[in-house]
Amino acid sequence: MAESNNRYSAILLEVFSPVLTGAISIEHIMGGAGFEFPRVAITAAAVKLGVVLPKNLGDIVYAFRYRAEFPSAIRDLAPAGKKWIIAGAGRSKYLARIIDDVCVSPSEALAPIKMPDVTPPNIRAYAGSDEQQLLSRLRENELIGLFVGVKLWSHQNHLRTTVKGIGQIEIDEIYLGIDKYGVQYVIPVQAKRNADKHGIVQTLQDIRYCKAQYPNHVCIPVSVQFIAEGNVIAMFRLAEDVEKDSIKVIEELHYVLSSTWA
Repeated sequence: MAESNNRYSAILLEVFSPVLTGAISIEHIMGGAGFEFPRVAITAAAVKLGVVLPKNLGDIVYAFRYRAEFPSAIRDLAPAGKKWIIAGAGRSKYLARIIDDVCVSPSEALAPIKMPDVTPPNIRAYAGSDEQQLLSRLRENELIGLFVGVKLWSHQNHLRTTVKGIGQIEIDEIYLGIDKYGVQYVIPVQAKRNADKHGIVQTLQDIRYCKAQYPNHVCIPVSVQFIAEGNVIAMFRLAEDVEKDSIKVIEELHYVLSSTWA
């Protein structure tokens, strides 16, 4: 992983050279225009540096969204309290922007809430700590609906689709639901392993998709993550911060699923 991070950082630094050299000013980027670059710029940077590209070219952008920090030379260009993100900007294009630094990370101060684990034993016997196992445990125990307070049904998972002006996106799972007043809800869920970071970009893209696809539903984005070696599930209720073009955390709760209940 360290070798990949070094390789990916070198490529990203080359892609960002117009920003690093001042050809594109931070004021221009902060003004809302951002820094747009085509997918082929990644290939061109690797060729120029003599660096081997990964088989999946998109893994470079994915890494800086969810796993790795931007190189310090790029990070340091963002003012205090701000951070870089890379969003889709249409087919084979990306847009790097500077937004408010919102931390979606499990709090160590929260005590987990004990819940009975009704996962079937044959499923629980093979439980792991990856995203799909996490989504399965949530589904079996109806934890998403319990968390948001709405009756929900799993609608789609591992959805790959496109959003106008963004390009291809992937949503881990979508729930549809209704409350006692007949209000309909759509819940896009983002699931992460213990070591991965929650993505502001993914949440914003999920919201855009749900608003377009389900215009009569209230959208409540939720992020979930295994912590404490997979024994505890951290859950975040999020919302779009339109004024800051970012997201905000509305609520965070931790649950521990227990096979013994007393």
